[in-house]
Amino acid sequence: MADRFLRRARASEIVCKFCARAILEQDLIAEGDRILIAASGGKDSTVMAWALSSLKKSLRINYELAALHISTDFCACCKKSELTEKLESWGIPFTDLPVPVISRLKPGRKMNCYWCSTQRRTELLKYATENGFNKIALGHHLDDIIETFFMNLCAKGDLSAMPAKLVYRKFPVTLIRPLAYLEETQIINCAAEQDILKASCTCPYGAHSKRLDMRKKIAVFTGNSGAVKRRILRAVLGESGEN
Repeated sequence: MADRFLRRARASEIVCKFCARAILEQDLIAEGDRILIAASGGKDSTVMAWALSSLKKSLRINYELAALHISTDFCACCKKSELTEKLESWGIPFTDLPVPVISRLKPGRKMNCYWCSTQRRTELLKYATENGFNKIALGHHLDDIIETFFMNLCAKGDLSAMPAKLVYRKFPVTLIRPLAYLEETQIINCAAEQDILKASCTCPYGAHSKRLDMRKKIAVFTGNSGAVKRRILRAVLGESGEN
C-alpha cells in the first residue's frame, strides 16, 4: 500500500482498502459464504462488521452476514441497544447469546483470558454449525497477530500465531480475520469517523494482561512504525499456525 494513500486517505477508506486486500490475498471469502461475525461489542469487531457490509458491492462476491454477541456472566458493559442498531442499519441481523463463563470454572480455578476465549470460541463454533454458517469472522488485527506471535515465542518457544484463515478439521467451519492487515490505530480512527467508539467494551479481566505488557515491548522494538509492523506480519503469516 502506497505511503501517499496512507497519508491522504480517510481512515474509513484505509480500513476498506486493507480489509479488501486481506480478503482477496488470503482468500477469506468465497461466493455463497454465510459468515457469522463474532460481535464483542468493541471497536474491532464492530468496525469489521461495518467494513464487511460496506465491501459487499465492490468485492462482487455474494455472501451473507449475521452477528453473534456472547454475553458472559461478568461483563455487562457493552451497549447492546446501540450495537444492535448499528448492525441492523448495515443489514446485519444480531443475536445475543448468554454464556456463564465464570460458572463453568472448575473449583479452585481462577478466571483468565484464555479460559474465557476458549469458552466463547466453543460457543461460536457450536452456534455456527447448528445454524448453517461456514465462516466465522473474528476482529483480530495486525497488532493482535504480532503480539500473539511474540507471546508464543517468548513463553513457549513456539513460532506460531493467529493465521488470517484457519480451516477446522473437526468442524465444517473456517475462521477468518479480515482485519489482519490493519493496525489498531487505523481501526480506532475509522471507529471515530463512523461513530462506533460509543459501543466499545472493556473487560475487567484484561486490564493487566500479559498481552498488554507485550504490546508495550513491541511498541518500543518497532518504534510504533506501521511499515516495520507490516514487515513482521508478512513473516508471521508465512510461518503461522493455530491448533
